[in-house]
Amino acid sequence: MPAFPRLLVIDPAESARSVLAERLELQGFRVTHCSDGAQGAVLALEDPPAAVIADLTMPSISGVQLCRLLGSEVGTSNVPVILRGDEDGHSRFWAEQAGAFAYVPKGRMGELVRAVRKAIEERKSDEDFFVLSSTEGLDVRERIAQHLDAALFDSVIAAEVRSLGVSESFDRLTDLLSQFVSQVTSYRWLAVLRREPLRLGLHTNPATRAQSLSEARIALGLGPDTPLVVIEDDDATADAEGPEVLQGAVHFGNKAIGNFALAPRAPEQKGDSVLVATIARELGGALRMATLVEESRWMATTDALTGLLNRHALLESTGRELARTKRYGDELSVILLDVDHFKNINDRHGHPAGDSVLRQLATSIKATLRSEDVFARYGGEEFAIIARHIGSDEALAFAERIRQLIESTEFLHEETAISATVSVGVASLVDCTEPSADQLVRLSDSALYAAKAAGRNCSRRVTP
Repeated sequence: MPAFPRLLVIDPAESARSVLAERLELQGFRVTHCSDGAQGAVLALEDPPAAVIADLTMPSISGVQLCRLLGSEVGTSNVPVILRGDEDGHSRFWAEQAGAFAYVPKGRMGELVRAVRKAIEERKSDEDFFVLSSTEGLDVRERIAQHLDAALFDSVIAAEVRSLGVSESFDRLTDLLSQFVSQVTSYRWLAVLRREPLRLGLHTNPATRAQSLSEARIALGLGPDTPLVVIEDDDATADAEGPEVLQGAVHFGNKAIGNFALAPRAPEQKGDSVLVATIARELGGALRMATLVEESRWMATTDALTGLLNRHALLESTGRELARTKRYGDELSVILLDVDHFKNINDRHGHPAGDSVLRQLATSIKATLRSEDVFARYGGEEFAIIARHIGSDEALAFAERIRQLIESTEFLHEETAISATVSVGVASLVDCTEPSADQLVRLSDSALYAAKAAGRNCSRRVTP
């Protein structure tokens, strides 16, 4: 520690300031003092001291504002500030938030001296290197206003990003974030990467989609098979080139859970780097919340064994499809399948083998379905298909093709080939006297029992 470190003391009360300066000089410090926070800021910027001791409450600028100003200036960012004031939790809180090295209640000289010595000892290795700031024409209040504007900008951006916690899905979060960011700055593309489960969200101009996707994958180190959602509109510019991509890691707690990246347009908008850093810093909570909601919905609607929709989700889907069909005068059928003598498979080969058969059977059937069909595990060894745009005759033929597929397939479990057959029941909207989701499913269930009664491994539809 230097033999005679110089301190700057700022206190609006002349008598208290003089006493404090005298006591500190007795402790071996050289002391410069003044009564005004603005004047103190100028003195500190002109010749950075070893430490600043300031009152929390001052008539020109407050100790909190002084902390933020000195901390943001190159020449004084390494100068510790110790604030003094009343002994209350609120004052200590604001001192800590402002970045003060310590907060010492007035009247505690010993504690103040210890805080000063500790602050000087803990300074970085370049403590003797100062960048002297030019103070010619300096308006400290204007500089404070600039920092307050920056702090306000940061807080507004942070609040908007945090509000995305209500997005409820990664895709919607990406959409809402792009809508917000496009109001703040111009860019060629914007990307949000979630690492678990892996998914990339990209906002781009339709005219530059391929280029934007390629750039985003390179910037984030992703392969071509990364699950993707792309939002295309003219809010993203169609510039072919621009400055270097900006990005930041997104954390939740101490864990990196993703990345936020932005490709500025040419020329780069002022403040884009700060914007990206702020969004990346604040996005973790919203991203984690959206993921948790997605996971909870998946668990509520998905069969864990097969990955298909579960019975609850099937009934909801049937209701929605029925409403759509009625509205457009379309056709709709429900196909129920039940694995014949499934208990025998479990008894002979074991429950793991039975689970394996159900998973493979689900995969085989899913591969034959159209994109508009809804496929679900109805319960146990039963499966259901909502077949859109298909009437009774077509649905029965469809069911027969599936039945024949299962009959001709060998399911493997630990190198053991296992055969299975299914009974199938079919009901269509025309079979319903009072069309409803419940009635349509009940009718297909009745047809399924008719198939079982007929000897199994066959398809039946509701008797006209």
